[in-house]
Amino acid sequence: MVMKIVKTSREIRAFLLLLRKRASGGTGRVEETVKKILADVRKNGDEAVIRYTRKFDSLKIKGLRIRPAEITRFANKAERKIVKSLEVSAKRIRTFHELQKEESWSFSEGDTILGQIMRPLERVGVYVPGGKASYPSTVLMNVIPAQVAGVDEITLCVPTPGNEVSPYVMAAIEMLGVKEVYRIGGAQAIGAMAYGTKTIKRVDKIVGPGNIYVATAKKLVFGEVDIDMIAGPSEVLIIADKTADPSFISADLLSQAEHDELASSVLVTDSAALATQVQGDLNLQLSKLKRIAIAKKSISAYGAILLTENMKEAVGLANEIAPEHLEVMTANPFALLPLIRNAGAIFLGPWTPEPLGDYAAGPNHTLPTGGTARFFSPLGVYDFMKRSSLLSFSKDGFRKLAKTVLALSEIEGLSAHGNTIRVRYEKD
Repeated sequence: MVMKIVKTSREIRAFLLLLRKRASGGTGRVEETVKKILADVRKNGDEAVIRYTRKFDSLKIKGLRIRPAEITRFANKAERKIVKSLEVSAKRIRTFHELQKEESWSFSEGDTILGQIMRPLERVGVYVPGGKASYPSTVLMNVIPAQVAGVDEITLCVPTPGNEVSPYVMAAIEMLGVKEVYRIGGAQAIGAMAYGTKTIKRVDKIVGPGNIYVATAKKLVFGEVDIDMIAGPSEVLIIADKTADPSFISADLLSQAEHDELASSVLVTDSAALATQVQGDLNLQLSKLKRIAIAKKSISAYGAILLTENMKEAVGLANEIAPEHLEVMTANPFALLPLIRNAGAIFLGPWTPEPLGDYAAGPNHTLPTGGTARFFSPLGVYDFMKRSSLLSFSKDGFRKLAKTVLALSEIEGLSAHGNTIRVRYEKD
């Protein structure tokens, strides 16, 4: 048996503690390494970036940029049927995100005008992972919302270790019309985008997933620039009752487990029979996977079947874990929806597996992990917008609030604040 069945309250609590430690621990030495890289990039710019690219990616380069002609050359190597699939996905993603656009607004109180001005960010950096695997879907999910928001300049950093370039990543980049692309990765790429170098102009915000070095670098540059979120290993939690198909559940659990050894796959059910069926079927499906070694480590370390008394308790555990992906496979999944508080994305029903959301459904697949769905949201158009408050008072409107402002400034001991009111009274 690979995936354990957890029955007692004590065992469930121990497993939840394990998940919390997985999300927060083990970054001390990584952080020290990343701090040194960031400081070097900040001081030495392109020279440091090129040096780290040679060291970590075994790539000797003189120029950092992948020119549009190179992008086209690489993109032309992509299979046309895959490009067509990317086009379908891009269209659906754009349609969904168009609905997220927020408009400026204002209202009047006599001669007083108050409101909110919405503006897109001017320049955004997108990190697209390379190395063990390349993800054209990451290009679509991070660039399209920025384009819908109206961001003026979008720059991409795409590591190409060993000079391996994914034609599908390049096809996605060309499809979206992004021209500014650099062949760099790791903490050095985050530093270059955050601080700017001679070649790479500083950005306002950095988005996109990466390994622990990339995630730590994003955390450390936050404040210099904005970031989307601190993304951790992938995770799925499935709530299921006795009506669910065990083979569907097993397949969906393994779809996350194959990401990496730290991925978490959890089933919560009130059916002991289903738990046993899933346990057996999962072992059978696991044996057929290409990435069996990774999936097996993930399932063994951070996978579990949590057995509860009822569905209310199951939803309670899901809310406490606050998973990145939450699937609901019950007789009436929509009946549980009002009870669900914390999840990055919610997939309802047996025909809505999580990979639909990864690739082509439309909603963004950049989601909060490690329990941060309690306070973070999926990446969206709103992440590439900023808000400015709008205020305009007439003399009459000013006089109506003057005494209130004077009173509050006095109790806070800010006499200069109060003086702005008094000097205007004197001119009246």
